[in-house]
Amino acid sequence: MTRLLTLPIRLTLFTCWFAGQVLRSSWAVLADILTPGMAGTPRVVRMPLESRTDLHTALIGVLITLTPGTLTLGVVAHDQDGQALLVHSMYHRDAESALADLHDMERRMLLAVSLGDTP
Repeated sequence: MTRLLTLPIRLTLFTCWFAGQVLRSSWAVLADILTPGMAGTPRVVRMPLESRTDLHTALIGVLITLTPGTLTLGVVAHDQDGQALLVHSMYHRDAESALADLHDMERRMLLAVSLGDTP
């Protein structure tokens, strides 16, 4: 019951956080366009998901794609009953930092939208 009552607050906080991430990423893309040379370090990473529902999987895929400098390429099988996203990232220095940022976004999204006891 408490999770349902706090849903509007959690969604608002997540939306504000995500808007900040979009602005920060937009700035990185703009700076790369306006300066000589290329700051991008493109890579594709496989991101194992904590999300267990198709709705959560689709939502994190959309959020990743909406963030400038990242693109969800597809969903693939991972382990026995899990899924993973293939994500193209332009501005992470290595795969570990890309996965850390992506998992942070997924964790925040799950906390914002989940109604059960555990996200």
